[in-house]
Amino acid sequence: QVRLEESGGGSVQPGGSLRLSCVGSGFSVSDQIMTWHRQAPDEAREWLATFAPGGATFYSDSAKGRFTVSRDDHKNTLFLQRDSLKPEDPAVYYCENFDSATWGQGTWVTVSS
Repeated sequence: QVRLEESGGGSVQPGGSLRLSCVGSGFSVSDQIMTWHRQAPDEAREWLATFAPGGATFYSDSAKGRFTVSRDDHKNTLFLQRDSLKPEDPAVYYCENFDSATWGQGTWVTVSS
């Protein structure tokens, strides 16, 4: 069974850093197109980044230069790094196995001082 589990969310101060993890089970993250998205309250889900099986990465215009996606094949885990968190960053962050259309349950990120 293909499953995804995100973690690493929580409350972060403005300007702080965040590293989210997405652990895959039932498949290898290195073989699948993996994506990160976020959804702020009362807003549509927004695509942030994609990590392709060959190692290529793609970012939305809003995420480019602000987020970094990476992968650890040994841990079967996808990561999303965000430095210098801003007030517009609070949201539920989701990872997705694009090939199987499987989503994780999401992890909340809030920004507060």
